[in-house]
Amino acid sequence: MLHLRVYGPSDSLTEVGEGLEDHGAARRVAFAQGVPAGQLLLTAEVHPESADAVLEYLLSAGLEREDIALARFDEVGPVAAGHPAASLIWADVLGQARTNARPVARYLVFMMAAGVIAGFGVIEVNAILIVGAMAVSPDLLPLTAACVGLVSRRARLAGHALATLLVGLAATGLMATLLTLVLDLFDRFPNDFKVGESALSGLTTVNASTVGVALAAGIAGILAIETRASSAVGVGISITTIPAAAYLGVAVALGEASKAWGALAVLGVNVVVLLVGGTLTLVVQRRLARYDRRGSVPA
Repeated sequence: MLHLRVYGPSDSLTEVGEGLEDHGAARRVAFAQGVPAGQLLLTAEVHPESADAVLEYLLSAGLEREDIALARFDEVGPVAAGHPAASLIWADVLGQARTNARPVARYLVFMMAAGVIAGFGVIEVNAILIVGAMAVSPDLLPLTAACVGLVSRRARLAGHALATLLVGLAATGLMATLLTLVLDLFDRFPNDFKVGESALSGLTTVNASTVGVALAAGIAGILAIETRASSAVGVGISITTIPAAAYLGVAVALGEASKAWGALAVLGVNVVVLLVGGTLTLVVQRRLARYDRRGSVPA
């Protein structure tokens, strides 16, 4: 359940509140007198599947965006029949996407850290280190933002998100390259390591599992937007990106051109399929959300 707070003129809010209550878009609508004369504070509970339509209705009534607030509360108790526990709220998803599409410094630092950890994992053929790097990587954020931009036909948002994702993956690969060069410079690189014979050499070949895993990961990433599982799901997303980016960086540093091109191909296919899976899932979610809220708000 969502908690709605709207501040505005008494005459407008009274009519809006009555409309929300009468059409079942909100419940427990209440008013509190504002300090200035003629101003009211409207509070109500809104079902998640009605959130986007309610926001559109409030804006169409002439209310200011800065006077509208919608907050998500966790309820303890049985879920009401006919109302799912989690629904896609487009306004929330779009807001998250706009934030996650920005290449902030913290994001780049996390991606660089993932590159160092995964680089050690590739060099030492250590699966635990690679999983740790996947947990550190935040590449799920710009990936889902790009999907939102594509579905909403916001080219600028999609472009910014894709640029952020690619810059982050480039930083991951670059750190793996630098790590390999530094270890080799100080004679700390394993003498028996050969990138072509590594247990991870499968990261250079595109096959059915490459596509299948990436598609499933893309679907899971979008579904995680509305849940608290986004951090855990982010590890699953990164299984398709971070190991390949780190392997690419190590191969470049060692001059293994064929392996580097193979890893780049795997990484590129993974990113494309992730976007396809995430975008298609979001299209389905959005259409279902529109169907659920049809007729639930005043026209």
